[in-house]
Amino acid sequence: MVSMMSLPNMPSSRPPVLKERYHKPQTWNIKNNQRIEQKEGLTHEKTKFVKAVRPVETWRAGSLPDSATREAFKKSGGEAGVEQCELPAWDAFDRHVLRFHGYFKEAVVESNLENYRVRNVIIYYYLEDDTCHIIEPRQDNSGIPQGQLIRRHRFPAPSGGYLKPEDLRVGSDLQIYGRCIHITDCDAFTRAYYEQAGLEQAPVEQSDSDPFNQTREAMKVNCATAPRTYEKIYREVMLGGGHINADMQQFLENDRKVLRFFAIMDDLQTPQFERRPFVILFFLADDKVEIREMYPLNCGRDNFPIFFRKAKMPRGKFTVDGPQSQPRSKSEFVDGRELYVGLEITLLTNYKFFIYDVDDFTREYFKEELGVELEPRIEVQLPERAVPRAQTPPYTGYGSWDDSMSSVTHLIPKAPQKDFNKLFQHDGKVLRFKARFNNPKPEDAERIFVISFYLQDDCLAIHEPPQRNLGIVTGRFLEKAVHMNQITGQLFKAEDLLPGNIVKVYNHEFEMLDMDEYSNKLFNDPSAHYKAYDAQGVVEKLRESMRQQFPLVRDIFRRFDMDHDGVITVGEFRKALEKFGFANLPEEFVVQLLKHFDVRGDGQVSYNEFCDKMLDEDAPVGMLKTKPPIDTNYDSAYDDRAHYKVVERQETAAVRKAVKRLGEIVAKRENMFTKILKEFKHLTHEETVSIPQIHQALLQTGNIMEMEDIERAVVHIMPQVDLEAVPYVELFKSVKTTFHDFSHCR
Repeated sequence: MVSMMSLPNMPSSRPPVLKERYHKPQTWNIKNNQRIEQKEGLTHEKTKFVKAVRPVETWRAGSLPDSATREAFKKSGGEAGVEQCELPAWDAFDRHVLRFHGYFKEAVVESNLENYRVRNVIIYYYLEDDTCHIIEPRQDNSGIPQGQLIRRHRFPAPSGGYLKPEDLRVGSDLQIYGRCIHITDCDAFTRAYYEQAGLEQAPVEQSDSDPFNQTREAMKVNCATAPRTYEKIYREVMLGGGHINADMQQFLENDRKVLRFFAIMDDLQTPQFERRPFVILFFLADDKVEIREMYPLNCGRDNFPIFFRKAKMPRGKFTVDGPQSQPRSKSEFVDGRELYVGLEITLLTNYKFFIYDVDDFTREYFKEELGVELEPRIEVQLPERAVPRAQTPPYTGYGSWDDSMSSVTHLIPKAPQKDFNKLFQHDGKVLRFKARFNNPKPEDAERIFVISFYLQDDCLAIHEPPQRNLGIVTGRFLEKAVHMNQITGQLFKAEDLLPGNIVKVYNHEFEMLDMDEYSNKLFNDPSAHYKAYDAQGVVEKLRESMRQQFPLVRDIFRRFDMDHDGVITVGEFRKALEKFGFANLPEEFVVQLLKHFDVRGDGQVSYNEFCDKMLDEDAPVGMLKTKPPIDTNYDSAYDDRAHYKVVERQETAAVRKAVKRLGEIVAKRENMFTKILKEFKHLTHEETVSIPQIHQALLQTGNIMEMEDIERAVVHIMPQVDLEAVPYVELFKSVKTTFHDFSHCR
């Protein structure tokens, strides 16, 4: 039998293909309960299986029996207790990729600037099907095609077969299609995969660099090759360029914020040791430093407090930079944020400063902004040196004591001044003491002396009263003058003459024996008055003295009424009595005289009441009536009313002054009313304000006024207003309207 395959092929004819098996090809199959694809002609290898951890059993059968498929699954090893199972690689290693970094060198023959170029690549190895692909990261303006270098497929191994994960190692070379790729690094997932497999990768290697990359990196450098100089910066600014707004944000945030440090410097260059106080100011707006010296009183130095003018202070040695000097960096200048209490720092080459304190703002800034709690103030003040002072020469006895001391205390002697307050208060007060010689001679044992001490001018006089059969001429022993007690070395005082004391004057020692009753009472109560006054006689003398000086009662009343408010208070009445020669009168006696003039008994004397007491009755029908006598009984209730009127008049004067001051602010200054209203709009959106807000608005417009005076003026202008809700528009309108109608004195 002749086979058809032995016949020659004729045009347009093909011999039939004879098959030995005519079964249907099977593409899909199940292996270990997993559906797999077996395509004929694609590969002759078996499907890759790997061992994986079996998932946790979640089957719930309940009370029903297992099905036939469940029984088959358990028999195949699916029951609980089997920890591992075999899974196909495409299922177990889905999206598991190993990534390696490397490079290869490519020869360059077209350029004389470089011989080769290093090209960095990334190698991806997919564990699901053992395929790989290589990409090259794109670079801007590289001039060469980059991206996917080798498409994804199974790479052939150098020793035959296909590339496996064991063939990729850090530090090894990968030979693929004529290129030698040196592997330098891998990612963290890749290292963990190899460590789990028991194959650790080598450490990271540095990639080589070529001249092309070095040139590109040099082009990215921002700073100039030659550093800028002060002259170059000056020229740029003069031409309108340069960094005009450099550090503008720092200036806007820290303008007018200054750190103040108090420091001392021990000056050892002067012949005498001196501790000089300084204030170090650090300006946060521009990081500049200024040092001022705090001159103590009478230090002998010229008044030039600026020790270092405001500028940036370099650290360490201070040098003067020229135009060609390179600008310093910020780290080379002193930073005030590094200073603290207790620091000893050297500034300006060789000046050592010790910081002992800071102000409240600096402490708050360090606490809030830097989180540093500064230490409290350190005491650095030296003990004051005792200045030697020449001793006062002893009193020679020539002239008075005040005249001699004037020649000691003044280069050109001046006339001593008298204490007129003391003269008025102690006029006529004389203390008398009984004394005798201390350790006398036999002929002087019976002599007795009376020592008189005048409180108004501290004068001392000694008188010896006559005694029968004494045999010595008595009388004035020492004339009245200011004398010195030779025992104490000071002028005589009233306390030196108390009984039991020993005094010495002009080499005569006296033993004090006793004092009179008046002196004893005055020592017990110095403010008491023991002199009896004739009230009727004082009034008659006062009336006659006023008539002699002023013919009109109106002029007399004006002389009494010093504040011109139309009434005479107890204080004004006392001053008027002193002017007419009635000084040092007791307070109770002055109140009795005021009550005599005050007919209504309200604590003050009006003009009509004053005229009724001073003048006689006009055109009497009968005989002239005598004036009623003065009531000498002390009335404490009237005394309280009189002093209350004084306080009331003082408060009235304060109210008038406050209203006048507020009116001058609003009425006499142009546009001040509008400025104050604008300040109120800034303070609150309501139509009413409080007294503190009025005070703040006046301060913001440059008007200083006490808060008590503002309250007095508001209550006077608007009596029924609530001080916590004052309608400020109506208030200042009323002030401006009534300013010219308000009289300071009524």
